[in-house]
Amino acid sequence: MTNFLDSRKLLADGPRGLTHALERALWHLGFVDVRVVDGRDDGGADLLAVRNGQQWVVQSKWTSRGTIDRVGIDDCERAKTRYEADKCVLATNGALSRGAESRRKILDDVGIKIDVWNGKTLASIGERMSTDVPSRLRPRKYQKRAITRLREDLAQRQRALLVLATGLGKTMVGGEVIRQHLDEHPHDRILVVAHMRELVEQLERSLWRHLPKTVSTQVLTSERKPTAFDGVTCATIDSALGLVADGYKPNLIMIDETHHVGAAGMYQMLLEACAGALQFGVTATPWRGDKFDIEDHFGAASFTMGIEEGMREGHLVKVDYRLFVDDLDWDFVAAASRQGHTIRELNSKLFLPQRDEVVIDYLREAWRGIHEPRGIVFCQTIEHAERMAELLASSDPAWARAAALHSGVPKQHRQILLNSFRLGRVPILTTVDVFNEGVDVPDVNIIAFLRVTHSRRIFVQQLGRGLRLRDGKESLLALDFVSDIRRVAAALRLRRSLNVGDTETLNLPLARGNKIEFTDASVGSLLDQWIRDAADLETSADEVHLQFPDVSASVN
Repeated sequence: MTNFLDSRKLLADGPRGLTHALERALWHLGFVDVRVVDGRDDGGADLLAVRNGQQWVVQSKWTSRGTIDRVGIDDCERAKTRYEADKCVLATNGALSRGAESRRKILDDVGIKIDVWNGKTLASIGERMSTDVPSRLRPRKYQKRAITRLREDLAQRQRALLVLATGLGKTMVGGEVIRQHLDEHPHDRILVVAHMRELVEQLERSLWRHLPKTVSTQVLTSERKPTAFDGVTCATIDSALGLVADGYKPNLIMIDETHHVGAAGMYQMLLEACAGALQFGVTATPWRGDKFDIEDHFGAASFTMGIEEGMREGHLVKVDYRLFVDDLDWDFVAAASRQGHTIRELNSKLFLPQRDEVVIDYLREAWRGIHEPRGIVFCQTIEHAERMAELLASSDPAWARAAALHSGVPKQHRQILLNSFRLGRVPILTTVDVFNEGVDVPDVNIIAFLRVTHSRRIFVQQLGRGLRLRDGKESLLALDFVSDIRRVAAALRLRRSLNVGDTETLNLPLARGNKIEFTDASVGSLLDQWIRDAADLETSADEVHLQFPDVSASVN
């Protein structure tokens, strides 16, 4: 592969290609949390990155004329101020004009330093930078077992499946499988497929932390059309189908979030069209809403580790999970035990939902007991997320920069918010479902659930956002205000699975100091008796009628 910072390649790839090459190079130079913010209202920055706790801004200026004018320097000056940056870099495939150099020196004289990486500098950086990303993740023992088993199944039956809970590194395992394959077959073509454009772009960035700089990578979506497909191509499912129809033949295919694969549809069409390729899927949540079993295509899982096992074995941080059920209507519990009710009826009559102001009081109390808190609040709707962000910002000086992050926020601003969150400048975010898939937020150590979800998959994904290990992070505090009997069932199941010894005994200490408790201890004990025999309650629909054991004596 040609050095991806070679001046000829940068000239041929255009403005977007320069920004893309700079983004990858920053990882190789030891930066973390590298984010593209290029676009309208970018404040003069194209890239934000963090190194040694310092905020860097990078302005990317592509040119076909050899030199760039002073606009790039002025953009850097604006960006340094807007993003409170410690360092500022102007990067170009060309060189500075005399006017640009003069402007840079004037700013330097007044204490505003702007570093310049010109075409020659970039080529030199490309040659000298490390082959692997310095922050490359090294597999833990269980991840090494997973990698070995996936590769064994791929060799023996051309199919493999990884089921690894959120926070346990499924993308890391997938990246190492791809790297080891390319070590043995350096000229093979790899296709990585996901269902969303944002997730595809995130996958490419994640793979940079596993692949040497000599392996080319590219993203293929409806908006991005690379001209070459050597190395690793990350594509949305529809774009991947089109590429294969045009004659592209991958040697190895990885399907991310494999629970999206069904018995029919585009995924099945792609896998059948590439039947001769090695194929493996990775997912944190294998459950689907229909009857299709993803093992029908990929075979029995090569390696599985759920959230419960990951917590028990210490591969995830300790969790202190608190369900707020102080306002349970016990008269209704007794009545419900003697007659059938739908889940919708149960939820509407059994729980008295907490007001947002009361939730904030509980959150403030918990917040003050955590070292360097970073919080996510899962809300019911976009409007609710916006309202909660405003309420948080006005309720406590510590939350003055609270912000809402959801699908209605432009992608550029989302990246800026996530960068500020990583730096601690925005300590708490409210959201709906942005964090369900493809967003890595290892700093979060407090989560609040204000959203009802009837999906076990979404519940596990959201909880898993806070369970990832990180230096200096000891535990996750989860505050659950969700008034749904299915959430209670999910939490009780998790608590039983984490007990040491007799898994049916709720009073034993949980593994590694994990805690899953009710704000009213008697509620947890009685609810556990009440719903234990309700099969598949976690995933039941609103209209399902439930009949529970009579607990009138216990209630009275």
